[in-house]
Amino acid sequence: MWKSPAISYLVGHLTQLGVIRAQVLSSSYSTVSQAQVYNLREGKAVVSSEDQHHNQVNSRIPEKNAGGENRNQIRWNVSRKDKINFLVKTLLNLNDSKEDVYGTLDGWVAWEQDFPIGKLRIALIALEKEQQWHRIIQVIKWMVSKGQGTTMGTYGQLIRALDMDQRPEEAHKFWQKKIGMDLHAVPWQLCKSMISMYYRNNMLENLVKLFEGLEAFDRKPPQKSIVRKVADAYEILGRLEKKERVLEKYNYLFTEDRSRKKPKNALSKEKKKLV
Repeated sequence: MWKSPAISYLVGHLTQLGVIRAQVLSSSYSTVSQAQVYNLREGKAVVSSEDQHHNQVNSRIPEKNAGGENRNQIRWNVSRKDKINFLVKTLLNLNDSKEDVYGTLDGWVAWEQDFPIGKLRIALIALEKEQQWHRIIQVIKWMVSKGQGTTMGTYGQLIRALDMDQRPEEAHKFWQKKIGMDLHAVPWQLCKSMISMYYRNNMLENLVKLFEGLEAFDRKPPQKSIVRKVADAYEILGRLEKKERVLEKYNYLFTEDRSRKKPKNALSKEKKKLV
């Protein structure tokens, strides 16, 4: 019976941890169809699929273990944190193979009743701390292929990972395909990330096109750093009139009336007086 290296790796490490004993019965690397799940520390087990018929026959007479729990209620007794940590460590130790990564993720989610989007997001944050940008890209692309994680937050994380992995052209294509067609609703933080990426990689035509697209929806930049990058791009491209227009239009970001803002120490004094 053929087993994917990724699934064998996953099952092998779970077995070493004393968590499961599993049989991979499908010829597809993405399916774990029958398994026995154990918590050795508690001496509990979820019965295998071979025993399901017997359990159904005797379902009217709940069998209890020494701890008073019904056998049918016993599940994989592993904490959420341990599951996430295990996945992160497994992903960090895998070879740079799409098949291995996808197979591992498929095997991991096979133990969940619902798609564990929350756990995967925590795992992605952990991978970010390790600066595993290439692995983050693989995980998010796998999620999207499953129809999951199709949110601006996940897309932004993918854009950032592609940028850090020095793949700006791929990030640009993804932006055009999934995000850029709906500029009136894209969060400014995500737009700022794209403008910064274009600026760092000298993709200035794309930068000014994005900014002008946002202006077409009457969306005003929230920070002067964005205006500076746009003005610099216009100058490098030789469009000095547009540079001056932008600087003049958003001049208020550079000349904020500081008198309207009271210093923090003044505010604290006022609070003390009220007390």
